[in-house]
Amino acid sequence: MLRFSACLAVVILTAALTPNEGKTADPKPPEGFRALFNGQDLTGWYGLNPHAAAKLSGEKKAANLQKQRDEFAQHWRVDNGELVNDGHGPYATTEEEFGDIEFLIDYKTVAKADSGIYLRGTPQVQIWDWNQVYNPKRPTRKPHLGSGGLFNNSPGKAGRHPLVLADKPFGEWNHFRIRQIGDRTWVWLNDQLVVDGAVMENFWDRKQPLPAKGPIMLQTHGGEIRWRNIFVRNIDEQEAKQILAASASASAE
Repeated sequence: MLRFSACLAVVILTAALTPNEGKTADPKPPEGFRALFNGQDLTGWYGLNPHAAAKLSGEKKAANLQKQRDEFAQHWRVDNGELVNDGHGPYATTEEEFGDIEFLIDYKTVAKADSGIYLRGTPQVQIWDWNQVYNPKRPTRKPHLGSGGLFNNSPGKAGRHPLVLADKPFGEWNHFRIRQIGDRTWVWLNDQLVVDGAVMENFWDRKQPLPAKGPIMLQTHGGEIRWRNIFVRNIDEQEAKQILAASASASAE
């Protein structure tokens, strides 16, 4: 009887522990936000580097897009509730498309890596290795100014470079808060404003405005990068008008 009771206690204890074993807690978005990454798997995301397929058409384009989807899981994985890329492969792209939003995300990267966040499928809120020395042979690239700028805006355009250097040292997590309303973009990096309502140009056709909707894409190449706490909330028309009016009023002062 004693042996049976002991065995029963072990079974009960094991059953109680097993459901949580190896699991990561679900992401907890702030009030009004929802999670785009569940911390468990790649659900809701697929692989796409739009530059690789931009000049293709027909069957060749379809084959390329399918190949990128197939390669996605080879370069992206989930580790301890974090979305991790090995520095190669297509970009992590949301199945869902977004218009006016507020977007939160944390990232941690390594030296010499190059990354960014595409809004509405358009490059990009830049992530630099800000320890790089300015190269006068490439005068429009200024990684030493830090991350968060709209690097794919034309040289000289507002927002291309961040207002302040706000990056944390390698090995530490950085936090972005990004607000996109129409073609205007605000970026806070580690709670510092680095882009203040600048117009994001349509990289794909600068004569056209930014698309009304598109996916969020996590671009990466050159080194491992980790992402976590990926949250979004939609901004409705009334709130968008209020924010734009307040921004215009502040600019006029």
